Amino acid sequence: MRPILGPPRVVAVGETMALMRTREIGSLRHAHDLTLGIGGAESNVAIGLQRLGIDASWLGRVGDDPLGERVVRELRAEGLDVRVVVDSTAPTGLMIKERPTSASTAVYYYRAGSAGSRLAPGDLPPGWVEEADVLHVSGISALVSEDARECISEAIERAHSAGVLVSFDINYRSALAPCEVAGPILRSFAERADLVFGGPEELNLIVPGLDPADAAQRLVRGGRREVILKRGADGAAVFTPDGVTEAAGFIVDVVDTVGAGDAFVAGYLSGHLQGLSIAERLRRANACGALLCMSPGDWESSPRSAEVERFCNPALDPVSR
Repeated sequence: MRPILGPPRVVAVGETMALMRTREIGSLRHAHDLTLGIGGAESNVAIGLQRLGIDASWLGRVGDDPLGERVVRELRAEGLDVRVVVDSTAPTGLMIKERPTSASTAVYYYRAGSAGSRLAPGDLPPGWVEEADVLHVSGISALVSEDARECISEAIERAHSAGVLVSFDINYRSALAPCEVAGPILRSFAERADLVFGGPEELNLIVPGLDPADAAQRLVRGGRREVILKRGADGAAVFTPDGVTEAAGFIVDVVDTVGAGDAFVAGYLSGHLQGLSIAERLRRANACGALLCMSPGDWESSPRSAEVERFCNPALDPVSR
């Protein structure tokens, strides 16, 4: 764990919840054992960045309960600068993950009225956004509640005023809002970001009627610096005013895909801040996503820099020599 000595380079805002997942393959109806952990899109990205050498901070709300304490303890143990609001009038949110088959995962969310959904603009500390290099937010906070939407909107405005780069992962969750409601809201946030991350369906959601590549180019023409199209095992592409850069994905034995998109974002943002070319950022991002898929957990196997290098260059692995 590396302590943060100065202002974090990336700040992330959003809800982190307690996470219970089954140990065995099969329905929750018949599960006997579950493990307890935590998970949240924005904190997953922050953990990934911290492991890749980028100081990161997370802000969110938790309940005044043992699950909230678990969230804070785990994030601090990963070296994050944690700015938490403890809400004594709302519980920490919970999600439960099952593996119905060896090739599928399902997640059930219990976040209605949760402390994390009650994020508000007043929770943002003075100077916290303004001192960073990048603000990272996602479409989850944009849809989880009106208060949370206002909070990340305020954070984006403060970032713009201070010249801080805004990173937005569309991260659409159908349980939070139907497509016809979510699309315009998520597009409004994408149009205020500098870097936009999304899968093919997500880009279609916010720019309907176009294929994903054309949707990405439409966003770029609207003023986005980079639109990053995540294609999973099929790789990824980055659209900029200068053109398109593509990179192939990695073929791995998949155990659990939940959290892979967050690891991808962490890999890409870390490369951006460390001066890598777009092609190098994509390779790192694809590697981070692939490594995350190879074991259970939303963030636990998010790799460190040396692990990414060994994965991309097997000859560097002492075991392979």
